[in-house]
Amino acid sequence: MTELYKLTVKKYIENLIMPSDPLYPMWNRENFIFRKQIKWNYIDACLIKSLLMLENPETQEYAVKFMNAYTDSDGNIPTFRKSDFNLDNVNGGKNLIFLYGKTNEERYRKGFEYIYKCLSEQPRLKCGNFWHKAIYPNQIWLDGVYMSLPFMAEYAVIKQDENIILDIQRQLENICLLMRDDKTGLYYHGYDETKSIFWADRKTGCSKNFWLRSMGWLCAGLADISEIIPEMKISREMLSDLLISLSEHITSENMLLQLPVLHELKGNYPETSGSLLFAYSAIKSHEIGISDKKIMEKGSDVFRTVTEKYIINEENIPIMKNICLMGGLGGNPPRDGSAEYYLSEKVVINDAKGIAPYIMTYAEMKKYEKLRKIKEKQEKL
Repeated sequence: MTELYKLTVKKYIENLIMPSDPLYPMWNRENFIFRKQIKWNYIDACLIKSLLMLENPETQEYAVKFMNAYTDSDGNIPTFRKSDFNLDNVNGGKNLIFLYGKTNEERYRKGFEYIYKCLSEQPRLKCGNFWHKAIYPNQIWLDGVYMSLPFMAEYAVIKQDENIILDIQRQLENICLLMRDDKTGLYYHGYDETKSIFWADRKTGCSKNFWLRSMGWLCAGLADISEIIPEMKISREMLSDLLISLSEHITSENMLLQLPVLHELKGNYPETSGSLLFAYSAIKSHEIGISDKKIMEKGSDVFRTVTEKYIINEENIPIMKNICLMGGLGGNPPRDGSAEYYLSEKVVINDAKGIAPYIMTYAEMKKYEKLRKIKEKQEKL
């Protein structure tokens, strides 16, 4: 691992993350741009998750400080609204599980138990999958896999509940059946079970395009589930297939585009957050025995390209470029899933949706190198 990777992560932690007030984190660009009310959200949860993956006492201490700003001593999460039935908000439950395992503090156990209770009551499509949010009824979005299913997997392991594992398996099977394109092996961003909403195809119910970050979230979710529940065949098969399919669209400079298959489309651009989610998943998938070394190397190449070409590292705080701020379907103003829509969304710097997968990938590379060295020592004995 090069010194540049280490330096970049070190600068981000010391000069951007640790100085951030938990209630006004500098990495959450949506809060600043749209002046959002400060509340429990998936963006901050991703960043805190990446810190916990480093297994560093200082970053864990900051994670505790951050999570305690959003949870009280009784495990209540005042800004978490059950009625939203928002899968994005489940994401932070992973951090509560991790911190409970490290500290044995009841506030964290009560917190993740409450999140699971809310998730168990989440409205579902007829096929059995969760609605993405209350405001998006009868819809599956790929993002929801990362936000909710690895949390369910961890909870299932804690409770030794086979029914939860079967639920995860069925939801993944449905996503593969309903949202995967047979020709490319890629997945459409969204699916509407009624096939009636304006962005959905009337025959398939799927949205129009393959959006990189949504598939990046899917990859990362599948990788995490496969690590938590190694015996789950569907998650491993979907991940292997998707990584191979995405790798076929990597550009000559080792990046993936905002719309990965439309290389000739004017305005299409190398998008860093989705590319990094691919890198994270590719490296982890090799480490846990799913993908071959070739896929891992493609992930490493993407990580190197982001570091060298898309991060300006001249000041105390590195500047990561080409991060799509957000993407969705429906809503107001209406988002129609067209190529023009995805290319119209704001492109920002230093948002957690890019920084978090960068740190996650770095942590995964560190873990892989450590395991490789142990293996080499064992072979010499």
